[in-house]
Amino acid sequence: MTALRILHSEAATSFGGQEQYIYRMMMTMRERGHHLEAVCQPHALLTQRLRDEGFTVHTLLMDGPVNFVKGVARIRRILREGRFDVLNSHSRRDTILAGCAGRLAGTPLIVRTRHLANKVGSLLSYTIIPHRVTTASEFVRAHLIEKGVPPGHVATVYPAVELQPAPPVSTLRPELRLAPNDIVVGCVAVMRAQKGHKDLIDAMEPLIRERPNVHLVFVGGGSPVFEEVQAYVAEKNLGKRVHLLGARRDVPNLLAGFDIFALATRKEASGTVFVEAGAAGLPVVGTRVDGVPEMMKEGVSGLLVPLDDREAMTQALRRLIEDPDLRRKMGEEGVKYCRDGGKFTAQAMADRIESCYLRWLAERKK
Repeated sequence: MTALRILHSEAATSFGGQEQYIYRMMMTMRERGHHLEAVCQPHALLTQRLRDEGFTVHTLLMDGPVNFVKGVARIRRILREGRFDVLNSHSRRDTILAGCAGRLAGTPLIVRTRHLANKVGSLLSYTIIPHRVTTASEFVRAHLIEKGVPPGHVATVYPAVELQPAPPVSTLRPELRLAPNDIVVGCVAVMRAQKGHKDLIDAMEPLIRERPNVHLVFVGGGSPVFEEVQAYVAEKNLGKRVHLLGARRDVPNLLAGFDIFALATRKEASGTVFVEAGAAGLPVVGTRVDGVPEMMKEGVSGLLVPLDDREAMTQALRRLIEDPDLRRKMGEEGVKYCRDGGKFTAQAMADRIESCYLRWLAERKK
């Protein structure tokens, strides 16, 4: 197999799902013998994470017209001197900046990866600047095709999910002083409005008031939504039954303490947390939006409900709360689909992107 020289670009400075995607892809592709470098902003968290792993990371500021002109010239030089086969961009800003540089440098293949489920306006950064596009889910791919991207020019490369072994015992219940027969519905998600934390509280409220042993646990931080959810719980007088743990670094430990995983997300390009929960042996409940249905086997490993249908969400949760056998069966199916199926591994991600790069490079040489 031909070893490729690949340059990734990313304008974002935080470290969320998109940056994890890039990080895991670069790590796995390097293990396969490819050469990878990155272009990021100097203050980006991804810059340090990649450098800690021994990658060369070129840094430049990407905002404003002056930085744009300087950046195009700099990246063009990096691409030419490094003789890169592939430039893979990840955000609109760096796609335009690095993509223009790639066009001027004559880089054989320029790929844009679309991570978000938001509707696309201009096709400038999908069909005009890059040669090809990859997406994080089939939902996003279908949207781009609908907008005008040729089907053969866009492929889905699912994100890799780092599946850690389930701990033998969870410390969650002792931490919250919960009894063995208490039923825990858990949600792991950064506190953003689109994640639907308040919607989940509304759906859970009647179940909490009916059953003294039902608890809702939120894992994840993020101001100001964290404070808003905290106030909402207090307003409803549910503080003893709805627990906000904030950002945690022991998510596998916490998942092992849940009975059910639920997320009432309003927008999700893929929703890898559903995979993490399924792999942990949990039945999952979610909203039927965007790429979420691709993260589970609906009706087999989890239940999906329409967006903004509070009653449907309540009934889906009630069904699992009242039926321990169904919880167990769906949890077992989740392990089969999410952990044993191999669809969301780093190797599967690398297989797919490597295949795309090689196929598209061959097409462009014709």
